[in-house]
Amino acid sequence: MIEAHATARYVRTSAQKAKLVLDVIRGRHVNAALDTLRYVRKGVARDIEKVLRSAIANAQQKDGFAGDVEQLVVSACYANGGPSAKRVRPAPMGRAFRVVKRTAHLTVHVSERTVKLAPSVDSVEEPEATQLAQKKERVSDTGRRRSSSKRSRTAEK
Repeated sequence: MIEAHATARYVRTSAQKAKLVLDVIRGRHVNAALDTLRYVRKGVARDIEKVLRSAIANAQQKDGFAGDVEQLVVSACYANGGPSAKRVRPAPMGRAFRVVKRTAHLTVHVSERTVKLAPSVDSVEEPEATQLAQKKERVSDTGRRRSSSKRSRTAEK
């Protein structure tokens, strides 16, 4: 199984804002993740898209890659906090407010999807037939209960 990753360091956004977008693409197929990032209305989505494209390119360069990008999945993605630049903003009456300009390290891991075998037709039909039989029994049970209910006794009088 091919696994590759890419990291963008010192991206000028907070890790908290980046995590909001990364949570959306985690576990998706690569093409679906790229489509999602194209339409997300967050500024950091463009940086994450670049990192994802770099991770795809890294996977294509690995030995043993099948050549099918459709099989790649975003297996993990996270944002760690980078160094923060501290600045001072003048405030009224000679005071100063502190401004923290945060950075983040964005990491995206991609890996090949494992192909699951489809269940056989016989194994799918058996539970459905059992469920239908159980539903029929429930319907017939409710019909008996209604006949012996209080309403039917009062109607007889």
